[in-house]
Amino acid sequence: MKPYLFRLSVLAFALFLLAALSPAAAGQGAQINFDALRHLEAKADEVVDVTLDGDSLRFAGAFLSKKDPEEVAVRKLVHSLKGIYVKAYTFGADGQFTDADIEAVRSQLRAPEWSRLVGVRSRKGSENVDIFMLLKGDAIEGLAIIAFEDRELAVINIVGPIDMEMLMDLEGHIGIPDLELEKDDHRSGSH
Repeated sequence: MKPYLFRLSVLAFALFLLAALSPAAAGQGAQINFDALRHLEAKADEVVDVTLDGDSLRFAGAFLSKKDPEEVAVRKLVHSLKGIYVKAYTFGADGQFTDADIEAVRSQLRAPEWSRLVGVRSRKGSENVDIFMLLKGDAIEGLAIIAFEDRELAVINIVGPIDMEMLMDLEGHIGIPDLELEKDDHRSGSH
């Protein structure tokens, strides 16, 4: 697995753990429909399928400490999340998924509701990442990540209000990899 896909996988797992405290009910506005990817399960050597809706998040809430400062920060971050959904596939050969499979997800993430924040394309390493966010007013109500290379495809969908500043504060802690998300005040010193 390539380093950035590994980081995305770790992020997905960390977000799975983060979501364990959310008491919010599941929402539909920012939720991706994964049905178009279902046929890939039969082709994949490995499938990761995480579905944490409001009920699942509430059930898991008892497992994090109210005293540990990092876990308190996690509680605050995910307090209002409505769901976390992850579909990740690893294949034994190239060509097991198509551009049409990726477009079936990407087509749900169109303007004006969704905005693409990041688009990375690599011909040489065939590494590709898109990050989208759903804005309602000034609030981020959803986040979607599509990452793929020749033999791997991962789609991560976070539903509910997301405080990006708090997410940046948690980078490098509690299993969240350092994704090099910089706050504006850090960038201003480097220009």
